[in-house]
Amino acid sequence: MFGKVKKVFFTGVFGILYLSFIAQLVYVLGWVSGAESKLLALAALSLEWLVLIAARYLSKRSSNSAQHNGFRRR
Repeated sequence: MFGKVKKVFFTGVFGILYLSFIAQLVYVLGWVSGAESKLLALAALSLEWLVLIAARYLSKRSSNSAQHNGFRRR
């Protein structure tokens, strides 16, 4: 039961983060003026994207290892 709730929760959180990233990208490309400001904002977004990918990877990895460890103990 808790596994299903955890899966739905993290899927929702990561979905919101992806939408937030796309909204920030549209804002930077559409409304930020100046080439230097756009490049700095895009650099910050790329770092945010890397952190998001790393968090997603670590979340899936910890979930998979918890499933396999629990199975081996039984």
